[in-house]
Order: sequence, then C-alpha cells, then structure tokens
Amino acid sequence: MANAAVTGGEILAGLALGVLLGVATALLTGLVPWTARLVQPAVVVLQALPVFAIAPVLVLWLGFGLASKIVMAAIVIFFPVASALSDAVSRADPGLLDLARLHHATTAQTFRFIRLPGAVPGLVSGLRMAATLAPIGAIIGEWVGASSGLGLMMMHANARMQTDVMFAALVVVAAMALALRLGVDLLTRRWAPWAPESGGSLL
Repeated sequence: MANAAVTGGEILAGLALGVLLGVATALLTGLVPWTARLVQPAVVVLQALPVFAIAPVLVLWLGFGLASKIVMAAIVIFFPVASALSDAVSRADPGLLDLARLHHATTAQTFRFIRLPGAVPGLVSGLRMAATLAPIGAIIGEWVGASSGLGLMMMHANARMQTDVMFAALVVVAAMALALRLGVDLLTRRWAPWAPESGGSLL
C-alpha cells in the first residue's frame, strides 16, 4: 500500500499538470491563432517521441524522486487534452459565429461566449482519455528509475520471478485506472451534463 500511495500521488499530480498544460495550450492557440504554427509542431514532435526514450532523460534531469514521474505522466496526458480541446475550439458552430459578427462581438467575446462553451464536450472527451492513460507515464518513469512505487515493485518482482507480486501490482494499477476514470465520469457529468456520453462510460 505504501508503494501504491506513491504511484497514486504521481498519477494524480501528473494528471493535474498535464490537464493544466493541455488546456492552457489549447486556449492559447484558440485565442491567438498564429501561435498554432509554433505550438503544434512542438506538440506533435513531443507526442511522436517514444515515452521510453523520454523517461531516462527526465530521470537524469530531475532525479529519482517524484518530479520525473509527475512530468512523465503529464507528458502522456498532455496530448489528448490539448488535441481534443483545440479541435473543439476550432469547430465552433458557424451560425453562432456569424451571429457574433453581426452583433460586432470582439474576438475575446466570441471566444468566451461561443467557442469556449461549445468546446466543453471536447474537453470532457480529452479528460476521459487522459484518465485512462494517466498511470502509464508514472509506471514507465518508475521502471526507468525510482526509489519506490508500483513500477519499482514490478521490476523487482520480475527480476526475482515473483509472479504473485507482479500480478498484485498489476491489479492495483488497474484498480487505480478504473477509479480515476470513474471519478472523471462523475465530475464531468456534474460539471458538463450536456456533454455526450462516452461509449465506454463506466456509469
């Protein structure tokens, strides 16, 4: 349970950081369209790099503590949130945009009252995907280098041929992923009840 608590903390912190960065990036490219030419190539390159190649670099830079695992989890989570919200912002209802222009709304007003509310379902989809991917970054980071956590337990169990410990760790990680996805479904239903239901909803 002590190792599960460490990994759980890394997952939650990475989820919070990844969602924050993803939302900020999508809002920046939505408010200031020309920034998309600078941001999107960097986002694509970051997503294209194998996570196993990034993890050792983060451990070298940030050490064996929590920081490298949190950043690793955030990198995995960042792309689905930023991509889903950015696409939703750019696909606002053309009729509403014409209405805003007819009433001489500014770019900021159009973004605040039309594009952003209309993009909430896209953000919800990104959050659902992020909740499913959240444990991956933390576990991979622990595999590369850690002093505690379920990933480290798996590495030791694999080296010692402890199949029971390996499966126990996998069950705990799976339970964490299911609980996180369930929590996101509950929160998004309360926060954005008009968002369409996911085909893989746990509720």
